[in-house]
Amino acid sequence: MNWIRQKIDQIKEPFEPGNKLEKYRPAINALDTFLFVPDHTTKKGAHIRDAVDLKRTMITVVLALIPALIFGMWNTGYQHFTQLGENPAFLEAFLHGAYKIVPMIVVSYAVGLGLEFAFAIMRGHEVNEGYLVTGLLIPMIMPVDIPLWMVALSVIFAVLIGKEAFGGTGMNILNPALTARAFAFFAYPTYMSGNKIWVSEASNVDGISGETILGSLAANKEVTYNAAEMFTGVIPGSIAETSTLCIVAGALILILTKVGDWRIILSGIIGAAAMGLLLNALPSMGVEGNGLTNFPWYNHLIVGGFAFGIVFMATDPVSAAQTMKGKWIYGILIGLTAILIRTLNPAYPEGIMLSILLLNVFAPTIDHYVIEGNIKKRKKRLDMKSVKTA
Repeated sequence: MNWIRQKIDQIKEPFEPGNKLEKYRPAINALDTFLFVPDHTTKKGAHIRDAVDLKRTMITVVLALIPALIFGMWNTGYQHFTQLGENPAFLEAFLHGAYKIVPMIVVSYAVGLGLEFAFAIMRGHEVNEGYLVTGLLIPMIMPVDIPLWMVALSVIFAVLIGKEAFGGTGMNILNPALTARAFAFFAYPTYMSGNKIWVSEASNVDGISGETILGSLAANKEVTYNAAEMFTGVIPGSIAETSTLCIVAGALILILTKVGDWRIILSGIIGAAAMGLLLNALPSMGVEGNGLTNFPWYNHLIVGGFAFGIVFMATDPVSAAQTMKGKWIYGILIGLTAILIRTLNPAYPEGIMLSILLLNVFAPTIDHYVIEGNIKKRKKRLDMKSVKTA
């Protein structure tokens, strides 16, 4: 490690203040702080001494994403070969999935980090580690057959409009990864939804396509998968959204390390379950439903992007509600609106994306009224105490 430290110090010399390449110092410092703990401390102002910094937080989230990513790679290959009537070995399926997914991850990081470095140099601030997670999330929530240039455009839109326009990491009001998906969804809808979503692609045929479960239900078609298959994730869908089992493993990592807030996750599940139960009761009230409203409420929790969204995106500490009561309200509303959008508007069977983005916008308002309510309660208690002592 000392040898690496010495080499980096040598590389950094031309970038030090007063030297020729001082302008590009943020870029080289990003490499340094990625490999080593920063050697500077705060000099003034209130601060907390803690071993957990932004870099460690982002790395924890990345580690929590690994189970879903590995399963997504295997499932991509598995869906490919089973569509061709073959029974692949684990490694064969995994390597085929990696062949499709790794280029998407490379493009996401290359384009996104390139923009992050450019803005850091232009504004003269250090490169933030926030894109470590966003760069992995964006390809994980995309269909696996989306062209790489669409991934690049989505990343550019997310970084420029969803993040840097508000001031960069920590200032954005919308989740950047979902902003990228929303851009792709509305700009290129045929690649993001419908009955032509990619399942696998073979060298000897033009292509094999198949509907996701939500797509089939939106068209009032019968679903052949059982609850166990839906939970484990051996079904068509976007790369990381299919396996609720792997998502639960990631959720446990986030909760145990206190990186993700369990209140948002639990309240989101409660809200979704409540809306699912209400919609399931429609036929008993004499209201004709559709494939999605009649879909059992518990299955709504394990198909589509709901589980992935509520665990990894609704809990984003920047764009989520900040107050304790606000987190419960925020999560419940996400769950309610996600299932409502999914079932009552077949054009958007994946309602979790729009639901989280909508509540991202209202999160500051929720916090505002929670804080105002707390102030009024304390004022009331103070007035009552003053009357008693008078």
